[in-house]
Amino acid sequence: MRATRFYFIAMLFLVASLGFLTFKIIDPFLTPIMWGIVLSIVFYPLYSFSLRYLKWKWLASLIVLCIIIAIIVGPFSYFTYLLINEVRDISSHMGTGKNEALQNILRDPTVHYLLNWTTNVFNLPFTDADMEKTILDNAALIGKELIGKIPVGLGSVITVFINFIFMSLSIFFMLKDGAAFLLKSRDYMPFSEQQKEKLASQIRDIVISTIYGGVLVAIMEGIIAGIAYTVMDLRSPVLWGAATAAASFIPMLGAFAVWGVIAAYLFVKVSVLKGIEMTLIGVFGISLIDYGVRPILIGNRTRMPAVVIFFSVLGGIEFFGLVGLIMGPLVVALFLSVIEIFRNFEADRNA
Repeated sequence: MRATRFYFIAMLFLVASLGFLTFKIIDPFLTPIMWGIVLSIVFYPLYSFSLRYLKWKWLASLIVLCIIIAIIVGPFSYFTYLLINEVRDISSHMGTGKNEALQNILRDPTVHYLLNWTTNVFNLPFTDADMEKTILDNAALIGKELIGKIPVGLGSVITVFINFIFMSLSIFFMLKDGAAFLLKSRDYMPFSEQQKEKLASQIRDIVISTIYGGVLVAIMEGIIAGIAYTVMDLRSPVLWGAATAAASFIPMLGAFAVWGVIAAYLFVKVSVLKGIEMTLIGVFGISLIDYGVRPILIGNRTRMPAVVIFFSVLGGIEFFGLVGLIMGPLVVALFLSVIEIFRNFEADRNA
C-alpha cells in the first residue's frame, strides 16, 4: 500500500514538474499557437470539405493555409492598417487636450443640463464646469496612453513576421493532425465512451454557436456598419465599425449600443434624413443579422448565455490579448461542457 502511494506521489510530482517545464518551453510561442488553434477551428469546415476531393491531408491543409494567409495578408492587413491609423489620429488628437468634438458635445444644452442635474442630485462637491474639465483631462490622458500602446519600429515588424511564421506552421499541422490528436486524447479522459461522445457533442455545439454564431456574426455586423459609416461620411468609420462588432456581444443591446448612438447624433447634429437612413440601415441591415443569420448558424445547438459570452470575450481579451476575442469564449465553453459532464455523471450515479 505504501509502495503504491509513493509511486502515485512520485508520478504526480514528475508529471507536474515536466508539465511546468513544457509550459515554460512553449510559453514564448503561446500567442501564435493560440491564433493557430483559433483559425484552425474557424476554417476546419473548409478543410473537411476539401478532403472530399483530395486524398492527401497535407495538400488539403496546405490549400486551406494558403487561403487563410491570403485573407490575412489582404483584407485583414488593410483593415488593421486603417484601424491603427484611425486610432493613432484620435489618440494624438485626444492627447493634445484640444478635443473640439468632445468639447462641443459637453457644451451641448442637453448634455450641459444633464451634467448640472447630476452634480445637484448627487450633491457632488464640484460644478458642471469642473466635471467638464475632468472629462477633457481624462480624455487627453487616455489619448496619450493609447499612443504609447501602438506598436512601432522595426522590432515590432520582425516580431509580427516571426509570429506569423509560427502561426502558419501551427495551422498546417493542426488541420492535418488535429483530429487524430483529439481522437487519441480521448483515451486519457476518465469517462465512459457514452460520456466522451456527449462531451464531444456538447463542445462541438458550443464552439459552433460561440465562434460562428457569436464572433462571425459580430464581424458581419462590423463590416456592414463600417460600410454604412463610410457612406454617411463619418469620421473614423473603421474604428466605429470595430466598435459596433465588439458591441454585438453586449447582452440585450448588442450592436444597437453603437449604431443607435450614432443615429441619434446624426438626428441632432447633422440632419433628420441622415438619422433616418442610419436607423433604417441599423434595423434592417446591422441588427437584422442577429435575428436572421445567427439562428441559421446556430440552429438547435446548445449555446452559452449572452452575458457569459460577453464577459468571456472581455476577460479573454484582458488575459490573452486580441486572440482572447475567440479564446475566451472557447475556454469558457470547454469548462461549461466538462461541468455538464460531471453533473450528468453525478445524476447517473445517484439514479
